[in-house]
Amino acid sequence: METREGTRHGPGLGRRDVMTLGAGALFAVAGARLWAQGRARGPVSVDVHTHWFPPAFIKARAEAGAAIVTELIPEDSDLTARRRWMDEHGIQTHVLTLSGNMGWSFVSPEAGNRIATIVNDAASEAHQAFPDRFIGSIELPIRDPGFALKELNRVAGRPGMRAVHLPNSIEGRDYLFEPAFQPILERIEQLGYPILFHPLDGEPNIYSRRLLGDVSLTNPLGFPFETATVAAKFIVTGTLDRFPKLDIVLPHSGGAFPYVAGRLQHARRASNVPPRPIREYLRRFHYDTMTFYPETLRFLISLVGSDRLLIGSDNFHGMNVDEPNAMVEDLNLPAADRDRILFGNARRLFRL
Repeated sequence: METREGTRHGPGLGRRDVMTLGAGALFAVAGARLWAQGRARGPVSVDVHTHWFPPAFIKARAEAGAAIVTELIPEDSDLTARRRWMDEHGIQTHVLTLSGNMGWSFVSPEAGNRIATIVNDAASEAHQAFPDRFIGSIELPIRDPGFALKELNRVAGRPGMRAVHLPNSIEGRDYLFEPAFQPILERIEQLGYPILFHPLDGEPNIYSRRLLGDVSLTNPLGFPFETATVAAKFIVTGTLDRFPKLDIVLPHSGGAFPYVAGRLQHARRASNVPPRPIREYLRRFHYDTMTFYPETLRFLISLVGSDRLLIGSDNFHGMNVDEPNAMVEDLNLPAADRDRILFGNARRLFRL
């Protein structure tokens, strides 16, 4: 049997095993068993943190001089292989997004526009081929706000396109809060599309050079710090107040944001920004379930409510969760809370 850490255990656990493993590991093993038993009900969840590399995207990036740096596997591009993996892991629907390899840092605005067009068309085609398995998130070429708004309007309403996918920042620049990008946020709110965020890969986008070293911390620490920063800036810039109907999904369970929100509230005593307590803004965001510890996931549910959580897997690569539904199943939540997180919240948010 395989736990979330990938360690295999035999079918039985004796008293000596329990004492050796400790409570945390025992919880993981027992949870994995519950998950295996629950698999019989078939694919149920909607996974909102998934990445893909359609073949046309790989080709277009190479032609623009920015080859994919990730080692690719069949599930990245082959929808048949991907559906097989989804079936094996209890996932009904993937929300298709690019990864940190979006590439906007490494190509010209014109090349970025071509790449976005290619990816968005491929996502809509994937949905039309398998409407119950895939929905698309619109990729925008953020180097040029004019191109980005034009592409958003071109794709809006296309079959299967149900969200917008954006990087948190680009090369340390808070492009989201610049005046030129505000019409794009306004249009996204008008369309009713949730925004899915993800940090960009590549040295120009590293959160802090202190995270570099023999053991790189750019992903395990840099990405959560990026997410916490963009969430906080949505609040303190007044952007959430200007766009009250904007839905935002934070990756990596909100990064560090849910765990430092109280500190932000404490700092707020010295100013009138934002106008309301930070705690009230916590529920303006949705969060994926990628906490990696069940205790952390339980804390997040208690802080923001089960109606703000969505399944996320970061599928196939690096920081992925092997069994995306397992931790939610392990927590022994009331059935209504469990089902909200597995699929109910996503069906509401993405209008499935």
